[in-house]
Amino acid sequence: MKSDTLEMDDALEPIHKTDLIYGIDDRPPFKEAFFAALQHLLAIFVAIITPPLIIAGALGLDLETTSFLVSMALFISGISTFIQCKRFGPMGCGLLCIQGTSFSFIGPIITAGLAGGLPLIFGVCIAAAPLEMIISRTFKYMRTIITPLVSGIVVLLIGLSLIKVGIVSCGGGYGAMENGTFGSFKNISVAATVLLSVLFFNRSKNKYLRMSSIVLGLILGYGLAFGLGMVDISAASSQNLGGFTIPVPFKYGLDFSFSSFLAIGLVYIITAIEATGDVTANSMISGKSIEGESYVRRVSAGVLADGFSSIIAGVFNSFPTSIFAQNNGIIQLTGVASRYVGYFIAGMLVLLGLFPVVGIVFSMMPDAVLGGATLLMFGTVAAAGIRIIASQEINRKATLVLAVSLSLGLGVELMPKILETAPEFAKGLFASGITTGGLTAILANIFIRVKEEKTA
Repeated sequence: MKSDTLEMDDALEPIHKTDLIYGIDDRPPFKEAFFAALQHLLAIFVAIITPPLIIAGALGLDLETTSFLVSMALFISGISTFIQCKRFGPMGCGLLCIQGTSFSFIGPIITAGLAGGLPLIFGVCIAAAPLEMIISRTFKYMRTIITPLVSGIVVLLIGLSLIKVGIVSCGGGYGAMENGTFGSFKNISVAATVLLSVLFFNRSKNKYLRMSSIVLGLILGYGLAFGLGMVDISAASSQNLGGFTIPVPFKYGLDFSFSSFLAIGLVYIITAIEATGDVTANSMISGKSIEGESYVRRVSAGVLADGFSSIIAGVFNSFPTSIFAQNNGIIQLTGVASRYVGYFIAGMLVLLGLFPVVGIVFSMMPDAVLGGATLLMFGTVAAAGIRIIASQEINRKATLVLAVSLSLGLGVELMPKILETAPEFAKGLFASGITTGGLTAILANIFIRVKEEKTA
């Protein structure tokens, strides 16, 4: 019934004037739809496979497990993208919205993985996902608590925390720390090559070079690493490069920890807010209204699908997904907002996920290659947090909320030993700077009261 309501809303809602070539419900010819889908794929492919590669590296997982996680990330991204674009009942915004593995969860997931391995990661990710689904139904009330200032602080902390992960990868990863090659000339050279290549292509006036800048940077870095003898091809010889990767539900089992649940749950809440912003931006670009009942229903359906897809991801041994904001820019570039293009993207992602060679090739990528690209990505996440904060009035209360949240959040990240004598529950809850700073921001925003003096 709700799906029918959304369809009626779309039919009755006035389309705002845009310079789009194809609107939301238009069906482009196959050739044009395929080419538009390919451009979206180039923009998101690396972003989808990066979180499982980083998490696997931090947890010291073997090549077989890493390649399987990469394959499942692509597979689940395809499934969740299809749900968003197609709409099933009350789920899915019905826009050209692409979902992929979320960067925001990397920190808390690594913390959970070091405590209980993959079973704990998938267990708490599945258990906490309904929080985002609940928020999708009560979002107008939550916005008084999770304000843009709080969201901005959490996004900033996510970016700053991940920069440490990126630097570790640039130096060669945790494996290099163990064998004494961390920060070697080879590792730094490869990471710098990737970083500079991405910057070079990204500033190009050619839109195709700009959209594929990260992919091109990784190719150049991978080639250099191969030439320097940093790629261990023999590791892939025992793997099955042919055939298919078979999705296996609950392959690694499930576990649960309340402290990990709270840490992951907080990120789901922030993800719901981010998803709202992404659906709003997509609606505006696609010529749809960003106010009124139809808009509220569209956002609610998009956030609901966002949470539901993360449950599916946990079931099939992948990490939480979220709506990708970068695809909104591609809609503007191509002039194609047709949600039917999303079906092509979803199909491509599913097919890529089912071929094990894709996961193996990227799983063999040296950490330094990935680090060069992710360092820029994570810096962009931090910059997005700064933009959100800067869009708000920074009065005395906001300054106090910022000060206490960033101090505690970054303090835990920079000096984790502060928690050495704390109870185990507190260690698990506050081990992540994102969780510490995020909870502090929420509580400080609620309880700090400042009477602003009016200036004449």
